[in-house]
Parts: sequence; C-alpha cells; structure tokens
Amino acid sequence: LRLVAVLKVILEGEKAAVLKRDRHLPLSFHRRQEELKFSLGLQRLQHRVREIQALRDSPTGEGPGQDGSLLGSPVAGASPQELPTLILEAMKELEVAKQQVLKRIQIWKRQQQLAGNGALFEENLAPLQKRCESLVEVYFQLHQQVMAASAELGAELLPRLLERFNEVLSSLVKR
Repeated sequence: LRLVAVLKVILEGEKAAVLKRDRHLPLSFHRRQEELKFSLGLQRLQHRVREIQALRDSPTGEGPGQDGSLLGSPVAGASPQELPTLILEAMKELEVAKQQVLKRIQIWKRQQQLAGNGALFEENLAPLQKRCESLVEVYFQLHQQVMAASAELGAELLPRLLERFNEVLSSLVKR
C-alpha cells in the first residue's frame, strides 16, 4: 500500500507538471480520464455491494465470500453493527457516480446545442447509455441488499435510505 501511495503522489506530481506546461490537453484525454474515474468509482461501488452481501451472509465475517475470494479486511471480523456504516458509504459512492453520469449527460446536451451552430458533435450515445445501465444495475443490487437488511437497519435509517434511493433513480430518469 505504501508503494501504491508513493506512486500515486509521483503520478499526481507529473500530471500537475504536464498540466502546468500544457494547459490545453486534447479533449480525448479529458474524456478518457473521466471514463476511468467513473469506472473506478463503479468498481468501488460494486465491491461495497459485495462486502455488504458478505457481511449479511456471514455475520461472523469469517472466511471467503460466496465467490471464493477474500473480500478484504473491512469484512473480515466485521460485526453486524458495521452494516449500516457500509451501506451509508455505498450510498455516498452511488450518489457520486450518479453526479458523474448527470454531468456527462449535461455535457452531451450542451454539445448537441452547439451542434446547431455548426460545432462538431459526436452523436454516439452508446457510452452514455452504458454508463446509465451500469449505474442502474448497481443501484438495484444495492437496493436489494438494503431491503434484505431492513431489519438490521432499524426504523430510523431505512426510510432515509429509501428516500435517497428514490432521489437517485428519479434524477437519472428525469434527465
């Protein structure tokens, strides 16, 4: 982990130097960077859902998950009291991913408007659709885990979580 942290600092320094030298990187670079951030966030969210499932399936938190892989230290030895914390963290990550999708939709809409004035416009909606479908898939997995764990969450936390779920889905559908 230290090696990863050191490499991250070095790469961030190099990125800052490149950006300082050449402020206007190609649009494809920014788009690719945005795609990588989204896919990393989505993978992190999927991992959280698997952690929640593993914690629910094995209250003692011992051993590997259902797929035979170790899910990491947050689940190993975890108590059921940590379930609400894991769910809240996953909910935050879901909302961050939703914001990234909505930002991309807004950019696409703006590019479509500018195309009316003759600007270049990429009409391919496949990447945006893939993003939305991936996010909704994880949304339903997390929602399913929350509903299955409703007894452990209590009467106070469950309604707040359901309200946040409804807000995420309604904002995606409306936009």
